[in-house]
Amino acid sequence: MAPRPADRTAPALPGGLGRWFAETGERTYTRTRRIALDALEGWHTDARTGDLVHDRGAFFTVRGLAVSAPDGPVPHWAQPILDQPETGILGLLVKDFGGRPHVLVQAKPEPGNAGGLQLAPTVQATRSNFTRAHGGRPVPYLRHFRNPPPRRLIADVRQSEQGAWFYRKRNRNMIVRTTEDVEVLPGHRWMTLPQVHALLAAGDVVNMDARSVLACLPPPPGPTGRALHSGPEILRWLTDVRSRTGLRTRPVPLRGLPGWHRTEYAVSHDGGRFFDIVAVEVRAGGREVRRWTQPMLRPRGTGVIAFLLTRVDGVPHVLVHAAAEPGGVDEAELTATVCCTPENYDVLPPGARPHFLDEVLNAPPERVLFDALLSEEGGRFHHALNRYLIVAVDGPGTYEATGDHRWVTPRQLGALLRHSHYVTVQARTLLTCLRSLAGPDGRPE
Repeated sequence: MAPRPADRTAPALPGGLGRWFAETGERTYTRTRRIALDALEGWHTDARTGDLVHDRGAFFTVRGLAVSAPDGPVPHWAQPILDQPETGILGLLVKDFGGRPHVLVQAKPEPGNAGGLQLAPTVQATRSNFTRAHGGRPVPYLRHFRNPPPRRLIADVRQSEQGAWFYRKRNRNMIVRTTEDVEVLPGHRWMTLPQVHALLAAGDVVNMDARSVLACLPPPPGPTGRALHSGPEILRWLTDVRSRTGLRTRPVPLRGLPGWHRTEYAVSHDGGRFFDIVAVEVRAGGREVRRWTQPMLRPRGTGVIAFLLTRVDGVPHVLVHAAAEPGGVDEAELTATVCCTPENYDVLPPGARPHFLDEVLNAPPERVLFDALLSEEGGRFHHALNRYLIVAVDGPGTYEATGDHRWVTPRQLGALLRHSHYVTVQARTLLTCLRSLAGPDGRPE
């Protein structure tokens, strides 16, 4: 398995890219230290509920959530969750140079990143950021994503974020093409898609928001053979899963949350599992604000997120899981074949263990097409690392027997990404990783 988050350092990058990263890191950085929850500035603990709330009602709130899942291995539980009702902008600017499309990325540090700088989209900003609730500098390049001409839009869709940690969180994923001269500000760089894709397997370099937006690009050319299930069949199946999902949630006070306790430095699970809510002080260079404090969610353990992949009549298919998360908007979305933190299941009966987890973990090396440790969003999560894998299997077999799994083509996933509420952020990352493996004919090599 991957190393523990505390052991991670920024990966070494080759040539000019490495020099650019190093130079950018000298002036653009975040330095984070843990502080007591009561030492948060600009935040307070609500006297009635115990929720952690921003003084001006901006950014997000840490509150409690009661969950009922009568058909699951744990029928009832309670947990903290991040409630951020505003919709941010994740925007990628595209321009052709010499007939080749390039994307404008930025080297951006976030307080929760395990390894410092990461490649981020052109714009990565919450509504509180771009309305300058923090009182800092304006967000560069934002004008390209505020009411762009329709002919310039390649993608524009609200997509979900981690429904286990966020309550009904959505961000607007945008890709906009430009032909005008664009000033390349310090910390920004034009790169081709193959250059960005090559960094996915190099380590924790391409951040979650960039991976999400890249997944919204139109599918690349590839095999056009018949899919195992048609698009309407997939939609009917997902509608059926959503209609019988019994997951129900309701917000509750953070104070007195069953199974959780608050100490000076964290809100933690009584069994030491899942995650902690912690507080940090951040000192930053090259950011809109030079110093701030905030709560963060710090996971315990490293997650495993994987696609099983096979070919049906030469056409690649990935096995998706229709699963509901407590913070989701529409019952269930299509996520990875496996999406879990294995340690969280150690205290449950063997039958509760996620389907296909052991097949992924025990896959022989020649079956593992992709394997990298990647961060989740570093603005709200502290050292949230998951091991992303793509594992080849022989034929569709009986993998759909669980009822909540189906084989779909990457092209079908790409078509669903033109709409909201269908594909989770974890599956979007894996789709981008899968595209990074594509050969000249568009097939995973």
